[in-house]
Amino acid sequence: QVQLVESGGGSVQPGGSLRLSCAASGSIFSMGWYRQAPGKQRELVAGITRGGRTNYADSVKGRFTISRDNAKNTVYLQMNTLKPEDTAVYYCNEHPPRPGWGRGTQVTVSS
Repeated sequence: QVQLVESGGGSVQPGGSLRLSCAASGSIFSMGWYRQAPGKQRELVAGITRGGRTNYADSVKGRFTISRDNAKNTVYLQMNTLKPEDTAVYYCNEHPPRPGWGRGTQVTVSS
């Protein structure tokens, strides 16, 4: 089973940027970035097929960009113009997700 490791989270002020990375131990296909804020259900933020077709949650359209490097088995999430409501733990997984989640990476947006 392919292992996924998220990284790149941190604390930023509103309007700031972060770039998340998801490193896979093997070949990956359709992938997604998900997030879970305290007290809320986990939600899909962005998805990308192996061919590069993307989709986004309405709340992040125009601010977040998902991309991938198939040679490196890595998926990225560039997050710009961050808002406090983007605060959450971010996870990567297949899209649709398979059972089992990694540790995720914490993103905190606060002044």
